[in-house]
Order: sequence, then C-alpha cells, then structure tokens
Amino acid sequence: MTGGDVPVGRRVAQWRVRRRMTQQMLADRLGKSKSWVDKVERGVRALDRFSVIQDVARVLRVEPATLLGREDPPPVLGDEGVDGVRAALARYDLFPAGSGRQDSASTDELGRRVDHAWSAYRHARYPQVLRLVPELLDATRAAHAGDGDGAGGLLVRAYRITASVLVKLGEPDLAWLAADRAVTVAAGDPRWTAVAAVPLGQALRATGRGRLATTVTIAAANRTGAPAARGGSPVGAALAGTLWVEAALAAASCGDARSAAEWLGVAAGIAGRADPHLDGFGPAAVQVAHVTVAVELGDGAEAVTRHETAIRSAGWRWLPVEHRAAHLVDAARAYLQIGDLLRAGRALTEADRLAPAEVRMRPVARTVLAEVARGGPAPAGVAHLAAAVGLTR
Repeated sequence: MTGGDVPVGRRVAQWRVRRRMTQQMLADRLGKSKSWVDKVERGVRALDRFSVIQDVARVLRVEPATLLGREDPPPVLGDEGVDGVRAALARYDLFPAGSGRQDSASTDELGRRVDHAWSAYRHARYPQVLRLVPELLDATRAAHAGDGDGAGGLLVRAYRITASVLVKLGEPDLAWLAADRAVTVAAGDPRWTAVAAVPLGQALRATGRGRLATTVTIAAANRTGAPAARGGSPVGAALAGTLWVEAALAAASCGDARSAAEWLGVAAGIAGRADPHLDGFGPAAVQVAHVTVAVELGDGAEAVTRHETAIRSAGWRWLPVEHRAAHLVDAARAYLQIGDLLRAGRALTEADRLAPAEVRMRPVARTVLAEVARGGPAPAGVAHLAAAVGLTR
C-alpha cells in the first residue's frame, strides 16, 4: 500500500502514536469521546469534513494535507530537542531537596545561565533554549538540593522557561508537568508561586482546560496584586498584570467575553505602574492581548482594528521579540477570519523576519501559514516561507 493509499484513520493513529498520545488524550484535546477516536482510526467513522480534519491535524501538530496523503509529511522541527527536555524532566528525583548535593556552579553563575536562557526565549531562539534547558534543569535542581530554598527561585525560573518553550512547540502536557514542578518548588512563596502560575495557566489553556487556567491565574493574581495595588514594586506590578492577562486569555478560550474584558481592564489599570523594560508587561502588552482575545472569540474585525492600533503605539517596540512575533501570528489569524489573505501573509512574513522560529516551529503558526498558502495565489514571500517549512513540495 503506497503512502497515498493509507486510510486517513490509519494516518491519525500513526501520528497519535508518534506524539505519544493515548486515544483518550487525543479525544480530550478534540472534545470528542474515546469511542469516536477509536472508530476514526479503525475506519468505521469517516473523516469527511475538512474542518474536523484541520482540528485533528492541529492537535497532532501536522498539516491537514499530511493526514489526507496529498504530500510528504513536512519535517517536524524541534522533536529531537524536546526529547532531551523530556529526558531531563524524568531525572527530577535524582537530587531531592536537602540531600546535600552541591553543584560545581555558584549561585551567581547559575543566575547568569538562567538569565541567558530567559533572554534566548524572549528573543524566540527556541532551538537554543532546547539545547540549554536539560543542563540548566540538572544544575538548578542540584543547587536547590544542596542549598535548599537558597536556589529555589532559580529552579522556579528554569522550570518556567522549560514550560514556556514547550507550550510554544505544541507540547502542553509536558509543559504542564514542568510548570507544576515550579509550583511545588515555590512552596507557597507568593512571588515564586506567581511566577510559576504564568506558565501553568498557559499550559492548562493549551490543553483545552481554560476554566482551570482561569482559576489558577486569578488565585495567583489576587495574591500578587494586593501589594501591587498598594504601590508595590514594578516587578510585582508586572507579574500581577501578566497573570490578569493570562486569566483573560483563558476566559476567551472558553468563550467568556465578559470575564475576558473585565480582567483585561484590571490588567490595564496595573500596566501604568509596571516597567515594560523589566518583563515586557505594560500598556502595549494589554493592547496586544485584546487582539488575541478577539481572535479567540471569533471577532476578526475587532482584532484587526485593535492590531493596527497596537503596532502604532509607543510601547510596541518595547515588547520582547517573541511577544511581537507571536502577536503577528495572531494578527494573521485575525486577517484570515475576515478573509484578507494578503495582509495575513504580510503579518506572517513580518513575524518570520523578526523571529523565524516563532513561525517555523510553532504548530499554530504553521497551520495559519498553510491556510494562507492554500487560500489562493500566494505572494512570493508566503510561497517561499511555505516551501522553507515543508508545506509545499
């Protein structure tokens, strides 16, 4: 049987196994039953709606055409690096806290390494982050085991970086594990628990658990926001604001427009007291969050209007490269919603210029690129980008 003759259901099963998913995991992410997945894979139920094929392809991190057998599967970027991170997370119990194990690196040196990894993430250098994370996790866990709470903050930050990049690369379950470890290490410390809650909310939202994500982020935001409201540090204000933004995004993922608007309003009230140079949070971050919320709620026209305002704002250039590129991908989604393929393509090519990995390694960006490329005659930049990531033959 040639590749083109393989039934769609069998391809779904093959990619599900490759992604290390059970039928129940795939069903949960699709909002379907395990029985539905089983029938699809056995060919009892046909996948005869392209919109459903798109949903399955998105969860499996492949292109719809791959499931349909119309082209060779594109290369899966980042898999090797993700395997290294997975192995590092599996070593979590080698250095239990208080074991007396000392790492050769000093706390200051580890701090510089964590800063370097965080900078690489904020510049969307995801291959570099994947290379750095395994050794960084080992080193910070060893330091925490030898120094107890003294290195706890570094370990929380290392787990945050790990979880954040895994969410980007379409590995939300693994990201959830890393973020949960961060919460455990934080051990109730308000600041570090809040830091850990950011990627935890992102991971939960990426797995389709938006309501649980709102619970987590609001609890952390309330605990962090009290001192921020009393004129606390700019760092605390930025952290509280980021959590309220995450709560709004989680609400939007559940279709709760009223809560999303309310929580973005809270974030906007905090944004004026934050320093956008510190962690990228400020009025511009709230502006671009409005775009993502509108896209999630299916209001493409509102999203486009807010996007075109946001990129002209004074704070746009202060957003981290990763944040700007991710926003441009969301803008491309908005343009697709209103049927403007030309501007969707321009947004994607601009995102690729800023941060190639944001477009070439993120499953959601590749899916948007595929839709733009197949929607009609593609501009040269879009066609070149699609070819570069293996979406065309």
